[in-house]
Amino acid sequence: MEIAIIVEGKNDKSRIRRVLDESVPVFCTFGTPGTVQLEKLRKQVGNKDVYIFTDNDSSGKRIRGILRDLFPDAEHIYTRRGYPGVEHTPEDYLVEQLEKAGLEEYIHYPVKYEEGI
Repeated sequence: MEIAIIVEGKNDKSRIRRVLDESVPVFCTFGTPGTVQLEKLRKQVGNKDVYIFTDNDSSGKRIRGILRDLFPDAEHIYTRRGYPGVEHTPEDYLVEQLEKAGLEEYIHYPVKYEEGI
């Protein structure tokens, strides 16, 4: 299975990269995507299975809605309402959400997981 993850911005991408295998492409919308950005995303993603991971705020929900129309079969990954966006979500919670999405094979577990702490 080939997958791709779509996030809002470069800081979200950087955060998720800390726990995600480098082989998984992570694409950014860079805010609310327009027609050109949406077409670019569609081409970049190709036939990969899409996972959408946006912030749990009004902007993130709007972007998620737009992406839902573009990628109707996409899986949605959510961050907790209390976190100020994906970029500030703790690594252990990111791992938990990726596991819930069934992406264990792509997770790089932080050292504390490997040591059983």
